[in-house]
Amino acid sequence: MQRLKAFYLNEVLDEMKKKFNYSNIHQIPKIEKIVINRGFDEVYSQNTKSLDSSVNELGIISGQKVSINYAKKAIAGFKVREGMPIGMSTTLRGDKMYGFLDRLINLSLPRIRDFQGVSSSSFDGYGNYSLGLSEQLMFPEISFDKVNQLQGMNITIVTTCKTDQEGFALLEALGMPFC
Repeated sequence: MQRLKAFYLNEVLDEMKKKFNYSNIHQIPKIEKIVINRGFDEVYSQNTKSLDSSVNELGIISGQKVSINYAKKAIAGFKVREGMPIGMSTTLRGDKMYGFLDRLINLSLPRIRDFQGVSSSSFDGYGNYSLGLSEQLMFPEISFDKVNQLQGMNITIVTTCKTDQEGFALLEALGMPFC
């Protein structure tokens, strides 16, 4: 069992139950999934080598296969043609989700230069949290020598919370460093 999952089951459940006065254990919020997205520039649609390296990087970071998203229709203003790769995403659940969140909180975020904490205003109103990262070098799995181009990603943590206060309390109890 992942370290963060054991911490959630042993300590966070009781803390959340006391804080919000839940009568049933199934009312206590939990993390449902983590979605990692990355968009592409025009370079990736023309150069398959950089597309493959970006897919491999995100696969190493997430620990599972990444799916490439293609354009459904052409948009001339954005120089997008139908069938062009426009992004990639992966959804983490279960043990991989807890392992990724543990690495993100304890290893990756503290490696950001002048890191003061993540914004507490990035909740969507239903307890889900979105985090934008500007580069992939903060993850210890990525070697600086093998990176072709710095590229960011969006990480969305989907919870079963009903409000932002519950989501904030859940993520704070798990160790998310809010500023």
